[in-house]
Amino acid sequence: MGEIEGQVREGEQLDAEREARRQIALAQVRQYPDPVLRMRANEVSEFDDALGALVERMGRLMQDARGVGLAAPQIGILQRVVVYQTGEEKPLVPLVNPHVVAAADEVESADEGCLSLGAAAVIVPVERPTAVTVEATAPDGSPVRVEAEGLEARVIQHELDHLDGVLTIDRTGAEDRRRALADLRPQPAYG
Repeated sequence: MGEIEGQVREGEQLDAEREARRQIALAQVRQYPDPVLRMRANEVSEFDDALGALVERMGRLMQDARGVGLAAPQIGILQRVVVYQTGEEKPLVPLVNPHVVAAADEVESADEGCLSLGAAAVIVPVERPTAVTVEATAPDGSPVRVEAEGLEARVIQHELDHLDGVLTIDRTGAEDRRRALADLRPQPAYG
């Protein structure tokens, strides 16, 4: 397994088939400055087969894109649904209508990337609490409580930001934000 750089798995050379799947998955992830990335997602009220199918689709896209988390707005669906998986050996965790109920006082700055910011191309330092407790609902309607620290806490907070239209470039310092926005600016094509 490759290392996790920001919110994207790095370091592993992909074979041609996996790289093709990665590119197809990334093509389905909304990219900055898509306006849906700035919108607040709506609460989920129906726990049905469609929600289960959405969670399955999001899990496949996240894994194929080599991400460690994905929020529904990143694929153009304004519902409060996230999935994450902090290691290939760990289970996929779906959270519906998640909210933080407790956060550590201790904060830590670490580099974060985002599938919606050019995959691994834009990485900025973001300060976040080192641990969080989140309450949510599983796709089947049962309650879920996650007590997370370290990478898992960071990934959850990153994905919850997406549900409120917040990106890593909003949570970094002014100089890092300027540099990231310059990297995200479309470049003119010369023929």
